[in-house]
Amino acid sequence: MKICIIAEGCYPYVIGGVSGWVHNMINLFPDIEFYLVTIVADRSFRGKFTYKLPKNLTKVFEIYLQDVEWTGNSKAKKNRVNLSKRETLALRSLIIGEDVDWVTVFRMFNRQDISVNNLLMSPQFLEITKEFYNMKYVDITFSDFLWTLRSIYLPLFLVLKAVPPKADIYHSVSTGYAGIVGCKALSLYPDARLLISEHGIYTREREEEIIKAKWVQNIYKNIWIEQFRKLSKGAYYFADLVTSLFEEARSLQIDLGCPISKTVITPNGIDAEAFKNIPVKDPDDPYINIGAIIRVTPIKDVKTMINAFYFAYKKQPRLKLWIMGPLDENPEYVEECFELVRMLKADNIVFTGKIHTQDYIGKMDFMILTSISEGQPLSILEGFAAKKPCITTNVGNCYGLIYGENDNFGDAGIVVPVMNISEISEAILKLANNPDLVKKMGENGYKRLMYRYRNEHMEETYRRIYKTLAHMSNVEFPEEKSVS
Repeated sequence: MKICIIAEGCYPYVIGGVSGWVHNMINLFPDIEFYLVTIVADRSFRGKFTYKLPKNLTKVFEIYLQDVEWTGNSKAKKNRVNLSKRETLALRSLIIGEDVDWVTVFRMFNRQDISVNNLLMSPQFLEITKEFYNMKYVDITFSDFLWTLRSIYLPLFLVLKAVPPKADIYHSVSTGYAGIVGCKALSLYPDARLLISEHGIYTREREEEIIKAKWVQNIYKNIWIEQFRKLSKGAYYFADLVTSLFEEARSLQIDLGCPISKTVITPNGIDAEAFKNIPVKDPDDPYINIGAIIRVTPIKDVKTMINAFYFAYKKQPRLKLWIMGPLDENPEYVEECFELVRMLKADNIVFTGKIHTQDYIGKMDFMILTSISEGQPLSILEGFAAKKPCITTNVGNCYGLIYGENDNFGDAGIVVPVMNISEISEAILKLANNPDLVKKMGENGYKRLMYRYRNEHMEETYRRIYKTLAHMSNVEFPEEKSVS
């Protein structure tokens, strides 16, 4: 029994979030052999793992979205691409059409004589680009449009050209590029099955990212957005099952074209036992400690957190903010955060860098998360495991985690609007000045975690899913375990 996990831009290079989930999933099933296909920007990431890989993860395959095949070799440059009429129409459907002929696209990229370089430089690609240009883009220079279109489709073509290892089940941890690699695997290994798990809704996240991006000219934003919509639609079509973390995310998947019969809700889980007997706050500590376990990146909106903390700190000088997590993912943004702290003279803000969560979280009074996009944050669940409530923005499933879904445990923190400095500051002061409320909310969060969000629950759910897919492939599956 072999399961191939396919991840994009996360595991095993980045700590926390989806990476932590993937690492946890592999460790939950020591009786299953896993492969990993990981998609990263370029070869500068090669082998730079931040996780110690589990023993049952036996092979790692890297796919690079920017790679050397674009330049090609002298022999490849001389080879013309000979596409059939059907392949040409499939290529057109990928670039211009709404309904992509993915079956033919996969077969085309499975051909040994097709290179990414030659396809991008082919007469067929040129003619399709001309048609696309004449449809919508005649007001810009054609040569710019041509080279931009080649740069847009280079990453996708490299992904389509990659050959994933043979496995019984492919588990893509998003739609997008990871989903398409899983779909292509089915074209190579027809007896395999495909599971897609979305932590955030990939299409929506990429759309938000591209709309705000400075590296994409406005006229090209729609091309990028439409491409990612096509990838997600294709992934939903070929997948056997598609999971989401909560009901609202499932509804979004259905709205984006995923058949309702394929959708399954699978909440996150964490190892609650790992948070027993952790270091706790010193009784003589004079500060009210607020913990933010995050990557310091724009999507976490650390600047809003800093500003909100500053206004609360001016009214309650015992406050201290601990921003705990990697500082190397976006150095420019990190420096902007440092500069904001210096400008405000907010001395009670500490950037720890990468930490071991259990070493710090028990010393906090409560947690905070000011993200502009989330799925079902593991940092909130980890806070619950340490009986720490959380102030969080109303994104993803944060509202459900804090206020509950079909349970009566009570509030486990405060939900605030995104980028609302005033309300975040007020929430900080409310918890800072009410230690009994903090204690009660922490207990509520712990009960909610133990009821629904433990590793044991996640393992039982995914073992059932894997077993179902294995039976569909006539593959023997390891003996089922029960929830403790």
